[in-house]
Amino acid sequence: MPLSKRDRAIIKDLARFRVMDRDSIAEIHFAKLKNPQYSANNVLLRLLRDGEIQRSTAFVPYCYFGPDVSMKKNSAKIGHFLAILNVYKEIRKLGELETFLVEPKYGRKGSGAEPDIYCKYRRTPFFIEVQRTVYSEKLMAEKLDRYVDLFNSGALPKPFPHILILSDQRYAIDGDYPFKVFQAESFTEFIRSLTPKKAAPVAPSSAGVKVVIG
Repeated sequence: MPLSKRDRAIIKDLARFRVMDRDSIAEIHFAKLKNPQYSANNVLLRLLRDGEIQRSTAFVPYCYFGPDVSMKKNSAKIGHFLAILNVYKEIRKLGELETFLVEPKYGRKGSGAEPDIYCKYRRTPFFIEVQRTVYSEKLMAEKLDRYVDLFNSGALPKPFPHILILSDQRYAIDGDYPFKVFQAESFTEFIRSLTPKKAAPVAPSSAGVKVVIG
């Protein structure tokens, strides 16, 4: 049976995100149907039967992979990639998402900058670190130093992306970086933090960093 446009879109997304859970596939590709999850199940079962995709039953809901993905079906990396996928879904709901790349590599492997996400939201570029595990302050400083090297290399067109660390852990970032570094628990929280708050009538003014997106 020839692949439909939606079949190809699903397979393309599986290659982009490495792994996707059934509910996310239903949300992204079947949202306009009456029963997205039921419809997604039928299509995914057909694609699996035809050898177009792979599946892991180690998770509930089941997770799916592209045909060429060699990741172990119970790999610890799956949770990381699903976290990246959740960021994509979150930004997608906010709108104006132009670009979303998963784990692009810059420079030599192992020594260059390796963000979890490069995206362009409201015409503004971001490198996003999705931290599910807690880094030491030293490791986080080393990670940011790689972005400094990338900035100094001039390999990327200006403006250089903002760095956004998504984590429940707040890091002490003391370096004087040539780019802005932000921290938030989620992308939505980050966007909310940019919204000017009404000052109390008697409250003293306070200085802050203002970021214009778009």
